[in-house]
Amino acid sequence: MKLYFIRHGKTQWNLEGRFQGAGGDSPLLPESYQQMVQVGRYLRGITFTHAYASPIKRARVTAQHVIRELHQKVPLTLMSRLEEFHLGRMEGQTFTSIQERFPAELDAFRNHPDRYTTTAIGGETFQQVIDRMTPAIQTIVANNPRPQDNVLIVGHGAALNAEINALLATPLADLRKRGGIRNTSVTVLETSDGQHFDLLDWNNTSFLTAAATPTDTI
Repeated sequence: MKLYFIRHGKTQWNLEGRFQGAGGDSPLLPESYQQMVQVGRYLRGITFTHAYASPIKRARVTAQHVIRELHQKVPLTLMSRLEEFHLGRMEGQTFTSIQERFPAELDAFRNHPDRYTTTAIGGETFQQVIDRMTPAIQTIVANNPRPQDNVLIVGHGAALNAEINALLATPLADLRKRGGIRNTSVTVLETSDGQHFDLLDWNNTSFLTAAATPTDTI
């Protein structure tokens, strides 16, 4: 079966360079809705058995709009285990402010996941996020057991990046080495047993007409 991971549409805080985390949820930008249409049209030729999304509004709304463009009756299930990182005191803060207040934590979050600790800021480590997300992915695979099944999973940039790489058996220290995930991008994994995964496509944005900007990717 194949899992099509989509990051939610770009939000106001994404544009402003702020960490949203699981506790923040700024509005989706007007142009994000057009990009959701483009994702849906790109995937329209694929038959999906089910869609899953984080219940946080920016992911839930993205999932609903993408499904609408598929022109298929695809059931949507919300799963709290697909939420973004809980980022403690970094949530809602600009990257510039965090660089001043928590430089070690910011560097580790971006570049050295194995060194990222939450003692000073609260929230979740990379391993904690992976430990809560992996059972959700295993449940999704178990509920869609046929080889021809395709599922959509709509979530958040940092959490999806960590989990997808973990599913690919990437060491914790190397989770960020494939780079970031852009808003409304598509990443595809394939599995036959829910334990071993192959990467078919990473951070695909070929269908988006808007040029990429630095604030699109985390």
